[in-house]
Amino acid sequence: MPIDDTAAIRISAFDNVPPFARGLVRDLRVRWALEEIGRDYGLHYLDAMKPKPPEYRDWQPFGQVPAFDDGQVRLFESGAILLYLGEQDERLLPRDPAQRWAATSWLLAALNSVEPALIQIVNLDFFLAGQPWAADAQPVFVDMARGKLKSTEAALGEREWFAGPFSIADIMMTCVLRNIDHTDVLSAYPALAAFKARAEARPAFQRALADQLAGFREPA
Repeated sequence: MPIDDTAAIRISAFDNVPPFARGLVRDLRVRWALEEIGRDYGLHYLDAMKPKPPEYRDWQPFGQVPAFDDGQVRLFESGAILLYLGEQDERLLPRDPAQRWAATSWLLAALNSVEPALIQIVNLDFFLAGQPWAADAQPVFVDMARGKLKSTEAALGEREWFAGPFSIADIMMTCVLRNIDHTDVLSAYPALAAFKARAEARPAFQRALADQLAGFREPA
């Protein structure tokens, strides 16, 4: 759906991030979910490179994005926002109890089991690349990430999506896996790579990604 400054829903996003982070900032997760259910949203832009004002930290205590406000609730953390939207639309969170809780479990697994391992690779490759010990540490953390990816692929098996129908679990897992797009690590897990490609081919994802990329200005 088009971005609409008059929409009831407002989310925060960055308009200035390093080039490597473009297409990976976590407001993409919420944009994608909203696109899947056809709901317009407005944007509250922030500069990632500058301190966040106190009024924003009242909304998002850590100064990160996304934060969410629909006039009824104000939320932060992408996982919480996706769960809130899923409660409102079964296209994001199935109503069948088994599928619903499977989707919730996999959303949390993406955040708590998979992403921390992958983020270590990002930290070493970008944020800590100048440290003299980073090159030696990198193989250790890649091996740890591979263990998580192996388990994730085994659990997915031959299924199309993680919890039956497409859900917020698949949005979250896809966005988490995108953190290592700058590497070839995922290529060793063909079923997981195919899952990610299926998800990224969805028109809602393509619209959300295009809108995020269009909102960035040149970094300072």
